[in-house]
Amino acid sequence: MFLNSIGTALPGRRYAKEECWDAFAKSDWFDRLGPRAHALAKTVLRRDNGIDERWLAVDSLDEVFAIDPDTLHRRFAAHAPRLAAEAGRQALKRADLEPCAIDAVIVTTCTGYLCPGLSGYVVELLGLREQVLGFDLVGQGCAGALPNWQVASALLDTQCDHVLSICVEVCSAAMYLDDDPGVLISACLFGDGAGAALLSRHRPPGRRRVECKGTASLTNPQARDSLRFEHRAGLLRNVLTREVPALAAAHAERVFNDALTRPGLDRGQINGWIFHAGGRDVLLALAERFKLPPEALNYSRNALRQYGNLSSAFVYFVLDAALADGAPGGWWWMSSFGAGFACHGALLAVE
Repeated sequence: MFLNSIGTALPGRRYAKEECWDAFAKSDWFDRLGPRAHALAKTVLRRDNGIDERWLAVDSLDEVFAIDPDTLHRRFAAHAPRLAAEAGRQALKRADLEPCAIDAVIVTTCTGYLCPGLSGYVVELLGLREQVLGFDLVGQGCAGALPNWQVASALLDTQCDHVLSICVEVCSAAMYLDDDPGVLISACLFGDGAGAALLSRHRPPGRRRVECKGTASLTNPQARDSLRFEHRAGLLRNVLTREVPALAAAHAERVFNDALTRPGLDRGQINGWIFHAGGRDVLLALAERFKLPPEALNYSRNALRQYGNLSSAFVYFVLDAALADGAPGGWWWMSSFGAGFACHGALLAVE
């Protein structure tokens, strides 16, 4: 399976973290929460948390504090199809392919629910063939990009030449606030966006070779309650615990070691790292666990600083940045992790 092209999409407005603090301090929600919540939010948003700004699907930060099921669903329904299609459109353009060339579209999300699913909206908005195969993957959280690739790989091995793999998250449509530290930190970390990978059976001519040589996965249900969504009063409430950075790093290493045993590679042969960031502390835990120098995670670190945590779409932005920068070829490792607790990885051969 070859990566033909990458496309990304963001909402129309971005907000600095200082703006987010000012809006929170002026909102009705500030008075509903206690002094410890105020202090935590101020610490996260006024100090260096690894994020400078986020792109959110709202015209004003005042809208973020209208937290009710109907408002949040309308936000998802309005923006998720548009962002998904925009990322797909950019991937098609970069690949120099017409919509009729696409045999299947797979859309991943965890921040909202539509039935019919997002894949049908993408088919409509991009003008794909009526006969195109459509799949919707939900509930995999930040880990969702690589399960999407695994489905695409199976399709390319059997019946498809080109598959459009899309991750789209409108995290502002899954907003929740209360005094719980994990809930507050989540509200300060996540942004909105979409990424698309156009995956092909054959190597695309005239562009850099990026071939997925294999994947590996790990699911640990015993750690499920460490990172997940739960439903409260018709709303998605993010559960984020202190154990997540250590869990992410430990699971990522296990998946990595498993993947490298198959082709007989060792860690020293990997010279490109495409990691989901999660947050600043997750990147620090990954660097320590993998014994990586700070510069090895620059693409993930820079994406986190510019966009915040984009959940499943994040690794598309990291991979796009590495390719646009002309990062040295060789063996690259791409990994995503999240709710489950699940972790996935892909070994990429890049020339």
